[in-house]
Amino acid sequence: MTTMTIPMLIRGEATLARGGRHFERRNPLDGSVASRAPAATVEDALDAAQAAAQAFAGWSRTGPSARRALLTAAAQALEARQEAIAQAMAAETGASALWAGFNVHLAADMLREAAALTTQINGEVIPSDVPGSVAMALRQPAGVVLAIAPWNAPVILAVRGLAVPLACGNTVVLKGSEICPATQGLIVQALQEAGLPPGVVNYVTHAPEDAAAVVEALVAHPAVRRVNFTGSTHVGRLIAQTCARHLKRSVLELGGKAPLLVLDDADLEAAVAAATFGAFANSGQICMSTERLIVDEQVADAFVERLTERARALPLGDPRLGAVVLGSVVDQATVERCNTLIDDALAKGARLCCGGRADSTLMPATLLDHVTREMRIYHEESFAPVKAIVRVRGEDAAVACANDNAFGLSAAVFGRDLARAWRVASHIDSGICHVNGPTVHDEAQMPFGGVKGSGWGRFGGRAGIEEFTELRWITMQTAPRSYPF
Repeated sequence: MTTMTIPMLIRGEATLARGGRHFERRNPLDGSVASRAPAATVEDALDAAQAAAQAFAGWSRTGPSARRALLTAAAQALEARQEAIAQAMAAETGASALWAGFNVHLAADMLREAAALTTQINGEVIPSDVPGSVAMALRQPAGVVLAIAPWNAPVILAVRGLAVPLACGNTVVLKGSEICPATQGLIVQALQEAGLPPGVVNYVTHAPEDAAAVVEALVAHPAVRRVNFTGSTHVGRLIAQTCARHLKRSVLELGGKAPLLVLDDADLEAAVAAATFGAFANSGQICMSTERLIVDEQVADAFVERLTERARALPLGDPRLGAVVLGSVVDQATVERCNTLIDDALAKGARLCCGGRADSTLMPATLLDHVTREMRIYHEESFAPVKAIVRVRGEDAAVACANDNAFGLSAAVFGRDLARAWRVASHIDSGICHVNGPTVHDEAQMPFGGVKGSGWGRFGGRAGIEEFTELRWITMQTAPRSYPF
């Protein structure tokens, strides 16, 4: 396989790190070098932030139609790179072509939705008690936005970090993941091809050991006014602490342990189909992945039998060699962690339905039945194709189980009585919940985000406008005003 080399982008120019430093990303399956990228220094990162600050004045004053046209062109340029992105994702993260194609499709939709929002950034006139005073609440661009994107949905989440901020008139520094620098570099190339002015989007890559210093420097830069981060809850807490020290607002989309509730009146075929997709898309490495299958004991035997049959049949293999559903997980550490979770569950009474321990990053679809809260997998995010089935009695127990967790991103409820299923959904602590749909579901116009340990703030649509603009109160006195002295 050809090693991909990608530069950074600062002021519209391909840029190497100071001193020519670079780092390598290796393929998780065979250890071959997948990509090389510049290992930015703190000075490189600050240069990118300064470039974005310098470009802000012009971009923030660019009319909405011009911004809309550029974002629409970027969507087309991104779609034209689908094959190259699929190759890069397979090499860097072990992802399947199916997952890569979905990434490009949804990311292009995000750019088009952001383009449509450029004329929706408005305000309101508020009645004032002062005679002759016209009082307005206006939304204006915040400044430079720092977008920190992860590796698991590298195109979707990088584009989500910059599309709405750009539509609002902000400039962006995209800090790419050290796991997929070439994949995310292709996104930046598409934006450049679309014609975005120099400095409006800047791209920084860094070696893993430099992450903390680079992020600290970028957050601290005076021009950076928003930080949006998608990643683990552990790292999200560190980002939040850094933002708090510098009084910077943040939008955080963090870990998840999404429950899918199967009530006693559920359509089992529909529930099994949604569970198969939600649990095993991208080998379970999605923030919304179905992590807990909470099944009423009246239908549990039938549900587990059907789901096991579906899971066993999922194609597993090296995505560089052909079409698969389950490709490689991101690293051997994931395998070792999940093997430990499996051993712990089996030792405490769980039953293995399919799959099991793995000895390589090609992990099979694994289902553990009769999971209880004494087992680690009941609480911990597997972020892999290893899933827990918990049997409960009645809807109250199902809701209690769903909420018995530190996370709260996505959830799903299956039941034929829609009023009842809606009632159950309303009692689940999550930012997102789908009735008779999978936990893995995203649309560009929707308010995406979680509660509890899954973060705060919302990406997407009008909610995204509120996150990436400043709300200003401005008055205009149209008649003489009297004063008390």
